Amino acid sequence: MSLPPEVDDLVQQLSVSLVPAQRAAFIDAAQAALGSILCLGVGVAYRTLAGLQRQFFDPPDDAVEAHAPRHYRRPTKLSSLPPVAVDDARGVARRLAMWARR
Repeated sequence: MSLPPEVDDLVQQLSVSLVPAQRAAFIDAAQAALGSILCLGVGVAYRTLAGLQRQFFDPPDDAVEAHAPRHYRRPTKLSSLPPVAVDDARGVARRLAMWARR
C-alpha cells in the first residue's frame, strides 16, 4: 500500500535517528502498522509511530566524558564550590533577625 506523501515523510523523519539495520525494519513495521488504519492522517500516523519508533531506537551510551571538552573534565572553582543560592543556618538566622527588626 502506498502512503500519502506527508505520512511517508513522517516515517522517513522518524527513521533518521535509527541505525541502518533498524531503519529498514522500522520502515517495514511502520508500513504494516499504517496499512491497517482506514482514515490516515499525519496526527494519527505520528501517534501510531511514536511508540513503534521507541521499540527500534537503541540510545547511545552516556560515556561522553571521554569526548567532552577539556574544561568539563578538570575541576574549577565554580564547579567545586557549593551553589550560591544554598542557604546555611547563619544566613537563614540573619534574614529572620533582619525581618524581626522591621
